[in-house]
Amino acid sequence: MKLKGMDALSKHVPELNSAGGKTRIALYSVILFALVNAYFITTDNIPTWSIDSEIIIGSLGFLILSLFFSRKQAYKKKYNALAYRNAFAHYAMPGLALLFADIAHAAYMNGPFVPRGWWTIVFLVLGWFMLCIGAILWMRSVFTFGVDNLALLYVYYPEESRIIDSSIYGILRHPIYASALRVCIGLALLNGNANSIAFIIFAPLGFTGWIRLVEEKELIERFDQSYLDYRKRVPAFWPKLRDLGVFYKFLITGG
Repeated sequence: MKLKGMDALSKHVPELNSAGGKTRIALYSVILFALVNAYFITTDNIPTWSIDSEIIIGSLGFLILSLFFSRKQAYKKKYNALAYRNAFAHYAMPGLALLFADIAHAAYMNGPFVPRGWWTIVFLVLGWFMLCIGAILWMRSVFTFGVDNLALLYVYYPEESRIIDSSIYGILRHPIYASALRVCIGLALLNGNANSIAFIIFAPLGFTGWIRLVEEKELIERFDQSYLDYRKRVPAFWPKLRDLGVFYKFLITGG
C-alpha cells in the first residue's frame, strides 16, 4: 500500500523512485539515528551529563532543522529542481535524527533514583497513556496528512500544498508535534528517574520555541492575519476540555 502523498514527494526526491534509492535513504536515516544514540549511551556514563546531553542535542536538532527553512531561497537559487531534496538531506534529516534520538533517549537516560511511592503507579499509568495516545495520533496524522506534508514539502513548494480539512486542525494547530511531545513525556514517565521527569519541563518549551520562532513564522508569511487569528483560537498541542470528544474521535476514526 502506497502512503498518501508519496507520489508528490517522489517528484522532488528522485531516490524514492527506485528500490536502491529508498534503501540509501533508509540507511542514511538509521545511521544518523544510531550515531546520536551511541553518543547518548556514551555520555550517560558521565555523572550529571545525561540531562545536559538531552537539552543540548534537542536544541541542536531544532537549530539544524531551522536551516531547512532559513536557507530555502539560497538552495532554490543554487540547486533549482533539487533544492528541496538537497536541503532535506543536509538539514531536515540530520535535525530530525537528533530530535527523534532525543525523544528515544527519554526512555533510557540515566538519573538519580526516585523513591517508590504512590506516584510510581501514577508515572506508570500516565506514561503508558501518553505513549499510546502519542503513537496513535502520529499514525492517524501520517494517514490523514500524507508523507509529503510531514516531510515539509510545502515549505519549498507551497503551490503544491493541498487543503486538509480534518477536524483535528480545528482543535490542534500542530498534531504531529503534539504526538511527538506525548511520546516524549510518556517515555520519560516510564523511565521515572529524576532526570527524565525534569526533562518533561523542557520538552514543551523546546517545541513551543520551534513553532513560534520557525514554523509559524513561515505560516504567518504565507497566510498573514488569517493564521494569526487561527493561532489565537486554536491551541498548539493540548486540546481544550470542550474539544476532547473531537480529539478522541480523530484518534479512533481519523476523521
